[in-house]
Amino acid sequence: MKYLGIEPQKPKIAVFDFTGCEGCQLQLLNKEETLADFLSAVEIVCFREASSLCSDDYDIAIVEGAVSRNDEVKRLEKIRETAKVVVALGSCACFGGVNRLKNEFDLKAANKEVYGKDPKETINVRPVKDIIPVDIEIPGCPVSKAEVESLICHVVWDSPFQLPVYPVCVECKQRFTTCLFDIGQMCLGPITRAGCNAPCPAGGIGCWGCRGPAVEPNYKSFFAIVKEKGFSDIELKERLNFFGAFGEVNVS
Repeated sequence: MKYLGIEPQKPKIAVFDFTGCEGCQLQLLNKEETLADFLSAVEIVCFREASSLCSDDYDIAIVEGAVSRNDEVKRLEKIRETAKVVVALGSCACFGGVNRLKNEFDLKAANKEVYGKDPKETINVRPVKDIIPVDIEIPGCPVSKAEVESLICHVVWDSPFQLPVYPVCVECKQRFTTCLFDIGQMCLGPITRAGCNAPCPAGGIGCWGCRGPAVEPNYKSFFAIVKEKGFSDIELKERLNFFGAFGEVNVS
């Protein structure tokens, strides 16, 4: 695709999967109405779910999944040495994701319980940024394809790109969605970063915080609402810890 007769330089992109479900990678291949334009703007040189070809010559590495084995640590370090830009794609890559829940268990005992005399190598789950420097994070479970496309436009044409700073509640109001607290459900929408268009609350399910905290979240007011609605600290901690996105937030 030429613009004013000039052929734009296509960045070489490689997509890598670590510990995760690969749902965020599938998002890159969804939304068929924009897929052709998306693929025409970049050169995909390594993407297992899209092609059997794979090259070690790439500019941008998109990494999905958390780190849960020592061999993944070494693989990430090699990717960082090669890539000019590393993008952490999805909640697992950004925060550890649901996989991080296993850190609450005795991994040696759990390994023996599941695999018996044939234990598998495993370590505590960590997000990508705990292992290597990350240039850009796109949270979500799964990610928003529109955000990924905006990022590609930013890289190719230097168009503006910024994740929303406001919480999911704003998007709920834009969609005229009834507040889930008003119908007896806990929802992390008041403290979670927007950008997903609030599909969970619109579908009748309270937000679980897969996109991590909004900028300057008002935890004090949120915790007061949670207690006012009759939810326990245990329920709140379970919700906050589910994706590992809220760190060591003190709920008391």
